[in-house]
Parts: sequence; structure tokens; C-alpha cells
Amino acid sequence: MKIYEMKIAPNPRRVRIFMAEKGLLDQAEFVELDLQKGENLTPEFAEKNPMKKVPVLELDDGTCISETMAICRYFEELHPQPALLGRDPLEKAQVEQWLRWIEFYFFMPTGMCFQHTSGYFDDRMKCIPEWGEECRKGVEKFFHLLNKHLEGREYIVGDGFSAADINALCTIDFNKVNRVGIKEDQVHLKAWYDRISQRESIRA
Repeated sequence: MKIYEMKIAPNPRRVRIFMAEKGLLDQAEFVELDLQKGENLTPEFAEKNPMKKVPVLELDDGTCISETMAICRYFEELHPQPALLGRDPLEKAQVEQWLRWIEFYFFMPTGMCFQHTSGYFDDRMKCIPEWGEECRKGVEKFFHLLNKHLEGREYIVGDGFSAADINALCTIDFNKVNRVGIKEDQVHLKAWYDRISQRESIRA
């Protein structure tokens, strides 16, 4: 199987960490695409993913799966241990809840802030800096929410590492391009971040 990605981009990184936790990295060929050069915009790549985004998982029979969490779900079903999307009905629901919150209220505004204030995609989209700055405010609010939630907790959900931790950490790291980071008074978030960052999979 192949994974089409841009390694430094946050969505492919989420998949890499997920696969590393499962011990699956050596089972895939990783194909690097340069998004700034538009290598994801070719007709050939659009046949694999009409949304023209990375990552894309291509199976040996040519079947393609797009979207980060869809790819992670595929691997979770094939390799249930260690469980990264929940271990019982309640935990699965709680992980899903946090994945949705992180996606909509943290990761998406992070991406919008980057796209609309950095100039990275000026050649292919109309950037609205004011919208980017509004998204930055939403990102900062979520940092505060995470800090409050993590008081007295080792992980975002339950007593084990999950995809919620992966997605939150990757979003925090990507926010360096937005000049948004953990504040000095966000001690619970900082403690969690330092612990999670020590996992071998994070360096995958």
C-alpha cells in the first residue's frame, strides 16, 4: 500500500503517528507530494482523491481512501490493538466527541488562520486576512479549553493515549506557523504536551 502525503503537513502527520502507534509504518510506501508546487492538483492525483488533498491511502488493489480519520479508522478496524479510537462504547463515544471538537473548533480554524494570513496559497485562493485573524482568536480559546480540561488528567480521554491526543498535539505543533502557542499560565496543557511529546511515535 501507498500513502500520498506531504510529511510536514499536519494531516499526514496525524496518520503517521497513528500508524506508528500500531507498528504499521514499515508496511506502507510513503509518496511525498509538494503542495506548494501543486503536485496534488494534477489530473492523476485527482483520480485518487477528487478533493485533491493529502493524505491518501492507496491499497494494493488500487482502492483509495481519503480523509485522515477515515484512513485511521481503516487501520483501527484491521489492527484493533492498541485501541486508539476507544476501548468500550462509552470511551469510543468520548473519543469521537473530542475528535469532532478538535476538528471543528481547533484544527479547522488553525488551517483557516494559516491559509488566510500566511500568503502560502495566494496563487490559488482568495485570502481574507480579517477572517484569518478571527480564526486565530478561536484557536486561542481552544488552547484555554484544553488547559482547563487537562487539569488532573494524563490524557484527553480516559486513562489511555488515543487519537484525540494525536490530533490535539499535531494541531498545537502546526500553530507555530500562526505564532500561537501554549501560554505560561496554561500549566496543565503544557504538562500534557511535554508527556505526549516524549512518545516515540510523535517523531515518526
